[in-house]
Amino acid sequence: MPPLPRAILIDLDDTILSAFGRGPSQWRRVVAAFAEHLEPHPPDEVVEAMLAYSRYLWADEMRHKHWRHRIGEARRHIVAHAFAELCAKHGRAAPPPEICDAVADRFNELQHAELGMFPGAHETLDRLKELEVKLALVTNGAAAPQRAKVERFALTHRFDHIQIEGEHGFGKPEEQAYRHALQSLGVAAHEAWMVGDNLEWEVAAPQRLGIYAIWYDGYGVGLPPGSPIRPDRIIRALPELLA
Repeated sequence: MPPLPRAILIDLDDTILSAFGRGPSQWRRVVAAFAEHLEPHPPDEVVEAMLAYSRYLWADEMRHKHWRHRIGEARRHIVAHAFAELCAKHGRAAPPPEICDAVADRFNELQHAELGMFPGAHETLDRLKELEVKLALVTNGAAAPQRAKVERFALTHRFDHIQIEGEHGFGKPEEQAYRHALQSLGVAAHEAWMVGDNLEWEVAAPQRLGIYAIWYDGYGVGLPPGSPIRPDRIIRALPELLA
């Protein structure tokens, strides 16, 4: 492992914050709470349909870019299309639209309530600052909700540069996102690390610019089988950056 760099660019969701990785558990709990309103659809089938359509929606870069600025609408879209597919497959009637919207809204409320810091995140950021490593928070998403997370979890003073896609007009994996962060910190690509959970946004794209890329596997899922993207390093906890 190389020594600590002059600067580190760090992702927010599912890197500093445990955000979307709890989705399967949250969908199961929400569907269970609405089970009597979703009959005759079995809860297990509903959950799997939600997860399957979620994977489809977020897997494509263009769809992801279209919906990530409208998370609330995206969840309603997911629920509606998941039930449409279930109805087409099994010939059952869909729940009323107001029930579908209530399911989506409850999921959003639960995810917001359970948003939290990964262990050791604050302490790691503070120690890096003490060691005079420049820090940039580089996150995609809409301006208001992402800025609210930054303030809610006391991150503002911990970073030398905060770069939110909705505030700047560009985001990962656009080259401009990384180049702007580097320029704001006054460092070159070879003097920086990128840390995050998305293999394309935080590994492949920064590697193409000469940035040392660290994949954050906070949920311990491991690299996808046959993945062509090879991180320079893999960590499962932020304090490992100091190891």
